[in-house]
Amino acid sequence: MLHLKLPASWHSVLAEELDKPYFRQLEDFLIEERQTQTIYPPETDVFSAFELTSYDKVRVLLLGQDPYHDRNQAHGLCFSVKPGIKLPRSLGNIYKELKDDIGLEIPESGYLVNWAKQGILMLNAVLTVRSHEANSHKNKGWEIFTDAVISKVNDKSHPVIFVLWGGYAQKKLKLIDTTKHAVIQSAHPSPLSARNGFFGSKPFSAINSALLKHNQPEIDWKIRE
Repeated sequence: MLHLKLPASWHSVLAEELDKPYFRQLEDFLIEERQTQTIYPPETDVFSAFELTSYDKVRVLLLGQDPYHDRNQAHGLCFSVKPGIKLPRSLGNIYKELKDDIGLEIPESGYLVNWAKQGILMLNAVLTVRSHEANSHKNKGWEIFTDAVISKVNDKSHPVIFVLWGGYAQKKLKLIDTTKHAVIQSAHPSPLSARNGFFGSKPFSAINSALLKHNQPEIDWKIRE
């Protein structure tokens, strides 16, 4: 049996999605996968982003694509890894840009929970993956669900900052009312593309400037375990 449970603040806005046929099929697929495969993140962490950032507290939405697929890395927040785990290269590039942008020394930990607790919904488009098989849960239903999440955040009355790194994330622009919300976009921080426009894009200061413009407190970008 699957034990995926959305926190109450999100359940109230996404209840319709959970009853749709595609989500039931997704749940059936995940039950079968977990019986025969190693799946990341652990079932208890699949909805971590929603647990750490309630719907009413979302101020920034940072969109990733697929969870990390090596052992003990993924824990339900895009780009983040568990304490004590070596930094993935994309996250290392995010930290390089963080230092160049606002002068924050590169931390050893890749555990980004402190960001989520301040109102950054750290959402992957696909929320599960097979061990060592990138994109193995692509097109199984998660994208329909997370598009609905993006649409619900777009429906919020106050301006939200959407951070879209790379072509995959930027395809979601069609779900966002850019007359109401701010969008920060650049190349992806992956080693394959970071030098094509991620480095030098200064997203962290841009996010804080946008928050201040809307009379909201800045994000404290320091990493705290």
